[in-house]
Amino acid sequence: MDPLDGFGSPLRMEAAADSRSAWARFSSWLECVCVVTFDLELGQAIELVYPQDVKLTDKEKSSICYLSFPDSYSGCLGDTQFTFRLRQSVGRQCFRDDVYNRDAPVTLQRETAHFFGYVYFRQVKDVSMKRGYFQKSLVLVSRLPYTHLFHSLLQTIAPEFFEKLEPFLEAVCNEIDQWPPPTPGQTLNLPVVGSVLQIRIPSKTDKPGGSPVMQITKENLLPAPTLLPTIHELDLFKCFQSVLIHLQMLWELTLLGEPLVIMAPSPTGCSETVLALVSSISPLKFCCDFRPYFTIHDCEFREYTTRTQAPPNVVLGVTNPFFIKTFQNWPHIVRLGEIKMAGDLPKQVKVKKLSKLKTLDTKPGIYTAYKTFLHKDKILIKRLLKGIQRKRPSEAQSAILRRHLLELTQSFIIPLERYMASLMPLQRSVTPWKTPPQVRPFSQEEFISTLDHTGPQLTSMLRGDWMGLYRKFFRSPNFDGWYRQRHREMMQKLESLHLESISDADLLGWTKDKSEVEIVDLILKLREKLIKARRQHLQVKDGVLDKLDAFINSIVGSLPKDLQPVLNTR
Repeated sequence: MDPLDGFGSPLRMEAAADSRSAWARFSSWLECVCVVTFDLELGQAIELVYPQDVKLTDKEKSSICYLSFPDSYSGCLGDTQFTFRLRQSVGRQCFRDDVYNRDAPVTLQRETAHFFGYVYFRQVKDVSMKRGYFQKSLVLVSRLPYTHLFHSLLQTIAPEFFEKLEPFLEAVCNEIDQWPPPTPGQTLNLPVVGSVLQIRIPSKTDKPGGSPVMQITKENLLPAPTLLPTIHELDLFKCFQSVLIHLQMLWELTLLGEPLVIMAPSPTGCSETVLALVSSISPLKFCCDFRPYFTIHDCEFREYTTRTQAPPNVVLGVTNPFFIKTFQNWPHIVRLGEIKMAGDLPKQVKVKKLSKLKTLDTKPGIYTAYKTFLHKDKILIKRLLKGIQRKRPSEAQSAILRRHLLELTQSFIIPLERYMASLMPLQRSVTPWKTPPQVRPFSQEEFISTLDHTGPQLTSMLRGDWMGLYRKFFRSPNFDGWYRQRHREMMQKLESLHLESISDADLLGWTKDKSEVEIVDLILKLREKLIKARRQHLQVKDGVLDKLDAFINSIVGSLPKDLQPVLNTR
């Protein structure tokens, strides 16, 4: 069998495109829905994939099977929800959604090379089964990082699915195929099994940390919609409650893209903690790999656990104690236990030497030799601990944490944004008759020299070695990803300004004393710029592209008749 199930074959690709267009609305939210069960002979096996014509490679199916069940060490009885993330197979057509990704915050952009799996696993005693247990997972596979939305959806549909099975799942998928596509900035009503979820898709123009007011639709919806306040945010306080005094260290390790293992008693605990860490540097995008739930059966297990090279820049969430031995050479391991209370407060784990990480019954702790660049924010810690004593709701505690992390990341990133803006050529240097000017190169030393006057100390009370933190950040994938994104946006802005300056110029006047060769050259170059602008969805003033199209058609019409067909077919 072709390992890619026929990917790459023109006929197969055409058939796949036709089938996907039949499920266009569904596929704007989900890639597919999988049901994974336990087979006595095969182990974990995919029982059902919907829509049925979705093409998953054998490797992707195998990964979904193993990642959809908690390992035996977790001892999960009842219902368990968690999240995984897997790499797409090589050869799969790269998914592009430039319009959505252009308008969405970078942290909520659609994945192009990975899938998320949102799992609802049920394990209950059942004497009618040979193993004595009913074990099944309902998995939503998507490119969208909408953790809260998809887990809320699973809570709505999974219990009923386990009773009614395939016909019910087909009905749910048909309902999802009626949903409007996710559009940044829009408030949407999503009907599902007799209820309506009302959500707002964040936009990159939203104020960071703000809570945009939902535009409640005026329709008289029956039943009344269930309002989801967020589609992606987690309960940060619940995730971090045993490591609150080390939050500064964990934020720095995430910012720097350091290799990090989160070991927890359950897939819920490890996956939520990994996702919370990745979100802790928002609005900066985490550009390293991360696996909220990782098992020894994962395709990348050997790649990530080899001792012949340094550990990769990845954050892994694991539950199997075997990993303690496997990750002996990793520099940072967070071992979480069940939450224990010390009086009114959750017991805080301690930082320990890596040499103590030897046995399978290793105690909870942060095993690392890392020294933070910045000092702890003792005011924040006192505020949160006081909130616990006063029984402040977890949502309020999470809001305090999220605000603190946002302000910390913004204090770090604003000087970089300010310096990057200074590298942009002046608008008056963009003229119609010259190639657009280039963005000046980023100089680390020049940036460092600006910190005395425009550094993080202007917006943050935290003291420490900010300069050292920046120097280490420059060597991380997160800096590389941030710089590439900003540079691309600035080059697109220059291209937009150039197109606008061309449309304002007297192009007809320019052509009057030019040869046919020069005019044809201008037409070809303009057409190329217009194709590129439309492909990249460049944001230019209204009417600019249409005006240039009209100019090209007008000029082509004035050229000799034998030349016109050649230019019109290009």
